Amino acid sequence: MRDRTARTRAGLSANSVDRIQLGDPRIHVTLSHLRSLESQARGLRFLPRQPAASVLNGRHASRLRGRGLNFEDLREYLPGDDPRTIDWKVTARTGKPHVRVYSEERDRPALLVVDQRMSMFFGTRHAMKSVTAAEAASLAAFRILDQGDRVGGIVFGDDFAAEIRPRASVRARDQFLASLVRANHLLRADAPITDTPGTFNQVLASVTRIARRNHLILILSDFDGIDETTETLIAQMSRHNDVVLCPVTDPISRQIPEDLNLVVSNGVLQVELDTSSGDTRQRLQDFSSGRIQEILAWQKRYRLPVLPLSAGEETVPQMRRLTGFRLDQNGGPA
Repeated sequence: MRDRTARTRAGLSANSVDRIQLGDPRIHVTLSHLRSLESQARGLRFLPRQPAASVLNGRHASRLRGRGLNFEDLREYLPGDDPRTIDWKVTARTGKPHVRVYSEERDRPALLVVDQRMSMFFGTRHAMKSVTAAEAASLAAFRILDQGDRVGGIVFGDDFAAEIRPRASVRARDQFLASLVRANHLLRADAPITDTPGTFNQVLASVTRIARRNHLILILSDFDGIDETTETLIAQMSRHNDVVLCPVTDPISRQIPEDLNLVVSNGVLQVELDTSSGDTRQRLQDFSSGRIQEILAWQKRYRLPVLPLSAGEETVPQMRRLTGFRLDQNGGPA
């Protein structure tokens, strides 16, 4: 799953991405729009010790490890040292108490996993789910690099995959943004239906291969097609990494209108659903809410932070609210 392969399959070069300009930003993103979010990313926090108002705290004591610690040296114990850092083997051997000295890792790799499948090309109020996911991922990329950590990601669609290894460089960030635009512009109403079951799980398997430990992993998706394998992969990567789930939904999933006629198709067969029927409407709502309930179960089971994003409102205010946005003493983003 490499960026070079994705560029060839998408038929879009890095230069052509810069020239992409489509009319409605609620339907497709552009590189200039994603870059314009940089100034609004300051103040977002993807670090431990989130403020009480932050969803990153989690309803079920969500766990965030933060940067790892590197062993630096051994030295004799001094008054005020944390007793938990005493190395008892060295203390017993030398007859004098010694402590282990650690330093915080200088940077920490972050992997942003962004879903741009056709299931994300849907929106009823403000924007497409695919646009909301792309904007949120861009905000995260800007903020993570700004706080000194490495940033990379996997952007995937039904027939698209781009992998950018985490690096502490503007170039890696820009490659990630360009991949977002390429994947997003493959989504269109007349796009052929590609039956690729298991795509989501294949991507998660790649994540576990790349992020073996001490990564921050943000998964932005509608989580379409999740199953028992999905949970197994999520649990596996969360053992040694910080995993944040960002389910992207549309307002219609919470309340389906009573007078809506839906035509659903798999590209070959189609069926018309009349939501004036209470039974039909209830079944559709149960199907939509079932996916969210599964994610909330993972949150509780594996102590995962969950940042629920809605395509029904602007992305920046949501990200600020969910991550514990802070202002400095001058009223600017901290």
